[in-house]
Amino acid sequence: MPISLEKLFQSSQIVPELTAQTQDDALREIAAALSSNEAMLDPAKFLTELSAREKLQSTAAGNGVAFPHARTDSVSEIILGLGRSRTGILFGESGERTHLIFVIGTPRRMVSDYLVCIGALARLVKKNELRQDLIREPRAAGMVEILQSAAAVVA
Repeated sequence: MPISLEKLFQSSQIVPELTAQTQDDALREIAAALSSNEAMLDPAKFLTELSAREKLQSTAAGNGVAFPHARTDSVSEIILGLGRSRTGILFGESGERTHLIFVIGTPRRMVSDYLVCIGALARLVKKNELRQDLIREPRAAGMVEILQSAAAVVA
């Protein structure tokens, strides 16, 4: 069954105010939020694989957005976390500050579902208005509502 992007957004997996000042700390903080998800089988291994993937090639996508991800056996289903930094975190070598960091964990067997998920996310955050709404929204639950409404339109 195809992945439903709206169902991946959960308040418990959103960090609306990252305390992190570095890329590694941001990944650690968002991965910690994801560790409460039932699909997370091995949080420490997931973080290691996520960090290793990011070191291979930055997932900063421009416009203050990054999509760090890992295809891993550390998760049983696709999971999605989001961290927001109002001041921005330097991500990769571009020197651009990243404000919205979407962390994706995908089981190795779900390659096509991962591609659908990342494609839908990229289309969502391409819209400046949506990015600004996410940056302004103070609550994780409000951020979920924004993302679910936008995802329902894209679906």
